[in-house]
Amino acid sequence: MGLGGFGMGEMVFIFLIVLLLFGAKRLPEIGSSLGKGIREFKSSVREIEHELKVPDRQIHHSSPPPKLASEDEGSEEGEPRSLSDSAVDVSDD
Repeated sequence: MGLGGFGMGEMVFIFLIVLLLFGAKRLPEIGSSLGKGIREFKSSVREIEHELKVPDRQIHHSSPPPKLASEDEGSEEGEPRSLSDSAVDVSDD
């Protein structure tokens, strides 16, 4: 019994068909790229399994909340002012 239920005769036949389709020069390239793809897939699966098994227990530090406009009295000239900073006179004289 061969690989995956294929006998030796079937495996040789499949190899000959692949050899005719791609040629002898391309088979090593195809094999190496297939091997690299399988290795990358396995490593990504292992990485995902590791992340699921070991939860991240770090405390993430966030930036402090932004200052309110009332606290920003001494703001720089180049910064835009908020609506609460500017007094708008809407009275009709």
